[in-house]
Amino acid sequence: MSTTQVAPLKPGVDIDQLCINTIRTLTIDAIQQAKSGHPGAVMALAPLAYTIWNRVIRFDPQNPIWPNRDRFVLSNGHASMLLWSVLHLTQTQAVNAEYERLGQPSVTLEDIKRFRQLDSKATGHPEYHWTSGVETTTGPLGQGIATSVGMAIGQKWLAAHFNKPGFEMFDYNIYAVCGDGCLMEGVGSEAASIAAHLGLDKLCWVYDNNHITIEGNTKITFTEDVATRFLGYGWNVLRVGDANDTERIEQALETFKKTKGRPTFIILDSHIGYGSPHKHDTSEIHGEPLGEDEVRLTKRAYGWPEDAKFLVPDGVYECFQAGIGARGGTACKEWKEQFAAYKSAYPELATEIEQMQRRELPAGWDRNLPVFPADSKGIAGREASSKVLNVLAQNIPWFLGGSADLGPSNKTQLTYAGAGDFQADTPTGKNLHFGIREHSMGAIVNGLSLSKLRGFGATYVIFSDYARPAIRLSAIMELPTLFVFSHDAMGDGEDGPTHQPVEHLASLRAMPGLVMVRPADANEVVEAYRFLMQLRHKPAVLTLSRQPLPTLDRNKYASASGVARGAYVLADAPGGNPEVILIASGSEVSLAVDAHDKLLAEGIRSRVVSMPSWDIFDLQPQEYRDSVLPPKVKARVAIEQASTFGWERYVGTSGHVIGMKTFGASAPLKELQRKFGFEPDGVVAAAKEQLGRK
Repeated sequence: MSTTQVAPLKPGVDIDQLCINTIRTLTIDAIQQAKSGHPGAVMALAPLAYTIWNRVIRFDPQNPIWPNRDRFVLSNGHASMLLWSVLHLTQTQAVNAEYERLGQPSVTLEDIKRFRQLDSKATGHPEYHWTSGVETTTGPLGQGIATSVGMAIGQKWLAAHFNKPGFEMFDYNIYAVCGDGCLMEGVGSEAASIAAHLGLDKLCWVYDNNHITIEGNTKITFTEDVATRFLGYGWNVLRVGDANDTERIEQALETFKKTKGRPTFIILDSHIGYGSPHKHDTSEIHGEPLGEDEVRLTKRAYGWPEDAKFLVPDGVYECFQAGIGARGGTACKEWKEQFAAYKSAYPELATEIEQMQRRELPAGWDRNLPVFPADSKGIAGREASSKVLNVLAQNIPWFLGGSADLGPSNKTQLTYAGAGDFQADTPTGKNLHFGIREHSMGAIVNGLSLSKLRGFGATYVIFSDYARPAIRLSAIMELPTLFVFSHDAMGDGEDGPTHQPVEHLASLRAMPGLVMVRPADANEVVEAYRFLMQLRHKPAVLTLSRQPLPTLDRNKYASASGVARGAYVLADAPGGNPEVILIASGSEVSLAVDAHDKLLAEGIRSRVVSMPSWDIFDLQPQEYRDSVLPPKVKARVAIEQASTFGWERYVGTSGHVIGMKTFGASAPLKELQRKFGFEPDGVVAAAKEQLGRK
């Protein structure tokens, strides 16, 4: 591996151009050494990155998480070397998961030399939590710009809630760089539409208009008038005709900062692979190394020593230190001084800011949560959830969210006095209206969480398919986001198979790092929220019934606090010595209880296990899991109105699962239960079969 060279190139060189070409050549060398990567976009966008970072952005490399920093999102995340280069050259410092500065570089030159290699901080795409200075994980195109909308909503809400006369505690800008792919993906369109509607004037997208994708020139697929499209949305649209013109770029960014009432979209006309004699403006340079010969020729075109590798010339670090280092350091220092005065003037609000930054909850956050009395008719999971949400939103000032146009149906609207709607002219509102945009809703919720708010998004379980990419990124980023999904199973009824989730519960359970909970009654809903709100590094999906579920008598059955352990013994055989175990989640728990009573009446010792969350249960000590599901009891029946996939892990290969092996049907609930075998007698028969009895 080559040693780093630090000798100056020649006297009188333009320091700005030197910095720009350092970004380009670090990228070229890293990708060539890795034999993998996307050099073309970085070679084109280096002047933009230099201008934003060293002339415009308000960011302190010594404290990359101070609350009022500007945010930079690289939505075309395959160009990650653009970010690694500037994080290295600005000497941004690393921060650990506990939000303590460590005093070591976020991205070292060794990381860049080991680009895309195991344990390098210079990963193939930007990864939040892995590398300080990365504001969000971006991989799937469009996710970054959609997430930036959540950040901009967060900024608006934070400013409305915390800013006071003489104290502008939150007035930061969000800069997102995107490419053709981000604009072609539907999530980008969803996000752009709602960003304009909400007048998010702290949001700026810069579009790398290079006309090239993997398959060739964009004329084969993408010929729309992008400028007119964004004007139609309601954005302020600007154009910079030459991506190398740093003065024009800076002017456009200054215009953005002066624009009020709408977000800004800057079209930056660029040439992918700028400087490469043979691959400039070709699709080949999008996702492949240049090759040794072309590397030398390209460096010659930049006026760079052809044999130098990973060269950072004298003056480059100092230039960034004098630019972003000084500007960002001063801004951070002034904010801290202002915060000290703010803390004296508004101590309660200052405490909220501090708790938010640490992802803590305020004292008494779970006070006044409802306790539901036993009721054979019961209440729907979505109805119980509504009551809990309205308590939590009053107890936790920074807890807010909404639904993808389904609020009246999934009961996620905050109806208490003063809750309000978040709109362009009412940014203090806590009801977010995402419109029929599940995909961008998920990304926006991620952006809220990255802004340290506690956000939730809601729809039906079936439409989690549309939100899934964002939920997956939430799990990768270890964000405490909350997704409230109603209409949770096949039994949703007359809407038919298109609206009846069958495979979705198994699919959500399969996602690493995601906690899914399916409560059995109203009190399990309460305990689910109590558990999930305390998560700091895991997203959660709460699936709720449309139909009323009997509220179990907790004097007769075990406490719903067992939800916190994922599964618990709800009802047991006399003496606690079962011969058959009935395991269920959600609406099927009451079915298991009915079957349990029938079995006991026939002298068969059964146990009912309510299992609202596989994810939580699997993390419990083996001793506890064995106490709930004794290994010696092999006769087991699982009941769930969803795919049987995965239940064998709890019932064993010889156990029985009453579930769905097909899609559902359009019919009233009771008819569906009869057709697919979700009746007490069916469960009793399955239990007897397990015991070899008739």
